[in-house]
Amino acid sequence: MARAAEAAALDLDPRIVNSEGAEFSQHDASILLGNSHGFLEEYRASRVGLSVVPVAEEGGAKQRDFWSEVERRLGALPPPETVGRRAAERTLRRLGSRKVPTGEVPVVFEPETAVSLLRNIAGAVAGPTLYRGASFLQGMLEQRVAAAGVGVVDDGRLPARVGSRPFDGEGVPTRRTMVIEDGVLRSYLLDTYSARKLGLASTGNAVRSLGQPPTVSPTNLWMTAGPYPPEEILASVGRGLYVTELIGFGVNLVTGDYSRGAAGIWIEDGRLAYPVDEITIAGNLREMLTDIAMIGSDLTWRGSMAAPTVKIGRMMVAGE
Repeated sequence: MARAAEAAALDLDPRIVNSEGAEFSQHDASILLGNSHGFLEEYRASRVGLSVVPVAEEGGAKQRDFWSEVERRLGALPPPETVGRRAAERTLRRLGSRKVPTGEVPVVFEPETAVSLLRNIAGAVAGPTLYRGASFLQGMLEQRVAAAGVGVVDDGRLPARVGSRPFDGEGVPTRRTMVIEDGVLRSYLLDTYSARKLGLASTGNAVRSLGQPPTVSPTNLWMTAGPYPPEEILASVGRGLYVTELIGFGVNLVTGDYSRGAAGIWIEDGRLAYPVDEITIAGNLREMLTDIAMIGSDLTWRGSMAAPTVKIGRMMVAGE
């Protein structure tokens, strides 16, 4: 499957000149948990993944991109040729990249990069971050933290999803948790210890490694889909950035300050115009969440987190 995916990428276009590799992975496990409260249960879990990283060249300049798929079952993976072609198409669209002038513009996150916003939210609502006073969302329960229409859900009981499990790392049953509902923060993600520290109850989000104490992690986390087709979101932008890759870890969860390297495609008159790279996008997560202007209808699952296309009204894009 890895060879077939890589071959499909290399065969798509003569400008695909090399590959950083293709990888197939398979994980199977049986999880048995027992504790001194009389809990003793077991479940089985599986995961398969396929990824390709093609390299393209044009005019002496090289670009790389990738595509990957992760599923619970082998039969749910798309054909290797589909994965390879998608990886090649993403790489080709980066050829001819240039910089753009620095300025404040609308920024559109494609589903794959919008997932990174979910990771930031997950970190900010995790119990250990909160009781240590290291989250910009501390003390914000039942308050508006995002634009109207924004919803974030964690659900460990979704059938066949990668993050699904019947109980967490402490034997607490997993459940559906509405984290953000219509822009209002409804719940944190908690294990037993952090819940007690905060005077709340566990949400079934404890995870642990063998021999290690529990910590907190989402199960299946997603941003709910909105009403707008991606094409309509792009059409609403006169001049802005469509983000296809984020680089680095420039997010401060204490203050919400956000600054990350990025690559993407410049938007002109509602259309994708040309690729851009070597830029930085910056803002503050508080303002970014409340400034979400449009949410796409294209909710896309790849792994245990999913998001649709998201448009943020204005962010600083630093280029030339």
